Amino acid sequence: MTEIKPQIEASWKEILHDQFNSSNFKSIKEFLIEEKQKYTVYPPGNLIFNAFNLTPFHAVRVVIIGQDPYHGAGQAHGLCFSVPRGIPLPPSLVNIFKEINTDLGVPIPKHGNLEKWATQGVLLLNATLTVRANQAGSHQRKGWENFTDAVISQLSKQRVGLIFLLWGKFAHDKESLIDTQKHYILKAAHPSPYSAYNGFFGCRHFSKTNEILRRHGLPEINWQIN
Repeated sequence: MTEIKPQIEASWKEILHDQFNSSNFKSIKEFLIEEKQKYTVYPPGNLIFNAFNLTPFHAVRVVIIGQDPYHGAGQAHGLCFSVPRGIPLPPSLVNIFKEINTDLGVPIPKHGNLEKWATQGVLLLNATLTVRANQAGSHQRKGWENFTDAVISQLSKQRVGLIFLLWGKFAHDKESLIDTQKHYILKAAHPSPYSAYNGFFGCRHFSKTNEILRRHGLPEINWQIN
């Protein structure tokens, strides 16, 4: 099989070498080629691995797991829950900012670009890395979940003391991939308007994350993005 050469940061390319050369990834690539002939796919190809490119493997300190990219025009840019500057804030992101405001007193920002978190070591990982325009969940069960499960497994296996923020049942199900003897897991409801009042609001995951980092003598995350 011809070696696949993804445009991804070097440490991840090495860690995920076997994944990129697996039959699963070949299937993903073939699916995307076919899909793009018929539909618009988000995010743009150069941003599919944006989370990895902004947060190298050995820089990861916190992992936030989302389900799949936003499916509206201009929203998805390869970071879960994040949108580029100038794009209206999606409801789940508004609720994330409300919780940070309540938890830490950080002002609610006017934009939703979370790159500042990513460059501090927060891996903003969607389980599915692409989506068909205007069709939520349309690229689920096409192989991406196998790939991103392998990402979580490698982080669990090769790193120590990471903090995983698992919001909602879909993310909770990823706990089985994580060695809880080596890592920290904070679970809450999903920040969606449908569930935020059932345990996301009041979870204080942002101050709890910084408390864990402090205990280990590590720099806190500055959750303020303005």
